Amino acid sequence: MGLFEALGVLFTLTALFAYLNYQYFKLPTPIGVMLAGLVFSLALVAVGGPAESWARSLLTAFPLDQVLMQGMLAFLLFAGALHVNLEDLQKRWPSILTLATLGVLISTFVIGGGVYYLARWLGVGLPLVYALLFGALISPTDPIAVLGLLKRAGVPKDLEVLISGESLFNDGVGVVVFAVILSLVKTGGHGAEASAAAVAGFFVQEALGGLALGLALGLVAFYMLRRTDDYSVEVLITLALVTGGYALAARLHTSGPLAMVAAGLLIGNHGRALAMSERTREHLDTFWEMTDEILNALLFVLIGLEIQLIHYTPGYLELAALAVLLVLAARFVSVGLPIAVLRPLRHFSPYTVRLLTWGGLRGGISVALALGLPPGPERSVILALTYGVVVFSVLVQGLTIGRLARFAASR
Repeated sequence: MGLFEALGVLFTLTALFAYLNYQYFKLPTPIGVMLAGLVFSLALVAVGGPAESWARSLLTAFPLDQVLMQGMLAFLLFAGALHVNLEDLQKRWPSILTLATLGVLISTFVIGGGVYYLARWLGVGLPLVYALLFGALISPTDPIAVLGLLKRAGVPKDLEVLISGESLFNDGVGVVVFAVILSLVKTGGHGAEASAAAVAGFFVQEALGGLALGLALGLVAFYMLRRTDDYSVEVLITLALVTGGYALAARLHTSGPLAMVAAGLLIGNHGRALAMSERTREHLDTFWEMTDEILNALLFVLIGLEIQLIHYTPGYLELAALAVLLVLAARFVSVGLPIAVLRPLRHFSPYTVRLLTWGGLRGGISVALALGLPPGPERSVILALTYGVVVFSVLVQGLTIGRLARFAASR
């Protein structure tokens, strides 16, 4: 199947699933289309034969790991950051920074250690370094899943800022931790890649370099926007910022996701206030909101279809179910400890830890990282665990976070 044909099929399926969800199921669009994609995939697996082969050819022509990590993520993160208030983030930056760094590290080791011993107990072969790799890819909350569902969940404003701010930044930290552990897998724990100095240098280059690049490119775009009063040209400038900036970040070996977050925050706040007319703001918001909604729907359909590539052998299903509980427990610990430390210095509502735990959704980034692992039996285990956690996260946590938020607000 060619790329254009695959894109046509994917858009058609997404439109059909979105229509059916709108008419009959009335679920939030990301959840509804993902659920429809899951049911559709399971039906194709049950039918088998040419139908299943056709679905696999679609996923081969449009692989989630490459599509998301090498392009779609840039648009989604920029669109998400574009509508985040920088002043709200600044008020909460110590909490956001702590959760996005210390929280990810705590979660990585809690999940990695737990999965390693659970796998041994169930007789599933998974070395410790691969268990830690799973901990790294599943620990960051996915900004795509979080930002899309928080809009509808009715979460209190201060908590929404905390959850969305953490999710925008912790994926960059999680990808860096994932890359470090993956280098240990490839080198067997030996060589320069495993040294503390190399790890520190890698983090500075990826994380801090990505933020610096995003701010620099955002300032260039800001200067151009101030000297332009044509909304079509200004939309093109932001498109160039996203596509060109993400490609440049990859070329410079810095974090493209963090670069897009930094650029989106700058354009969405200072750019919106100082460099755009009211007409431009209206068209720019409409364009990026539509882009965000369409790409979100496409992404969640892809996640639903990816079940075609998951093989659940004996022990995998039980381990995936236990991994769901373990990830929730690790999330509770990784947000509870930092907030306990910060509570004497900052005010937190009584239900903050519980809402942060249940609102920490996992999504496409975790699946894409798992799909990008080198072939091997460990990859199959990690992919099965990742998919189980992501499906539970989006379908169960995503559908109930609003009720939990309303319950917390009424207490």
